[in-house]
Formats: sequence, structure tokens, C-alpha cells
Amino acid sequence: MSKTIDYGNLMHRAMRGLILEVLRGVERHGLPGEHHFFITFDTRHPSAQLADWLRERYPEEMTVVMQHWYDALSVNDDGFAITLNFGDSPEPLYIPFDAIRTFVDPSVEFGLRFETQDSDDDDEDEDEDDTEEATAPRKEAEVVSLDKWRK
Repeated sequence: MSKTIDYGNLMHRAMRGLILEVLRGVERHGLPGEHHFFITFDTRHPSAQLADWLRERYPEEMTVVMQHWYDALSVNDDGFAITLNFGDSPEPLYIPFDAIRTFVDPSVEFGLRFETQDSDDDDEDEDEDDTEEATAPRKEAEVVSLDKWRK
């Protein structure tokens, strides 16, 4: 058993489950009212499927808008397929839930952001810090009272 609870991954899984449920509802009933979505995803994800010209134009990430015109929405446990209009040219996409970086519904001011840990030069410093933390003695937990903010 792990020595820590991985809250970050648990939260990401829960947030992706929320997106899955929302898109399944849209798949069955369409977009209700003024709802619409801005979905940013990693175009480099190995399971992402998009036209070569779109991948060349958006080599790292792409934001799509699901609002007035979309077709063939099909949702599964791993992601969703959708056809969107790009300059009067319908293009099919497959977006894995693991590739989503942001999911925003501006009609109700709702948004989710998935933090990514891109590898860069700072990783070496972080690795050293992890080693120091692992060997340092643990401190007592500090209890914080929230009573002064309650009404």
C-alpha cells in the first residue's frame, strides 16, 4: 500500500468523470439553453485523432468550441468523438479525456483546469528537493480553524 494518498490523481479522475457525465447528457439530449463548451486538449496525446492539417497548425494544444454546430457526438469511457466545423469544412476529432487540459462552460462561469507536469530544467531541482524531504524528519501537522470565516 502507498504511504500517501494521491489526491491530485483522484481529483483529476473525478473531474474527468464530471466531463464524461456532462458530455453523455449532451449526447442524449443536446446542449441545453445557452450552454456551450471551450475544450482545450493536448494534440500530442497518442490517442488524440485529428486531421494532419489541424495537427500541423496546432502542434501542442488546441481549443475547440462546442456550441451551435457539431455533429456525431459519441462518448465512451476514455474520450469522445465529435465532428466540428473548421472554415466550412467538417472535421472529425477524437479527444481522450486524459488529453483535456481545460473544460469551460462560459454560459454559467464554470471551468476545470488540469495541471500538467511538463518536463523541463526545473525537474532536476525538484528531484533533489524530493530526496531531502524523504530523509528529513516529519513535522507535526498543524490544525487550522476555519471558525473565524464562518457566518
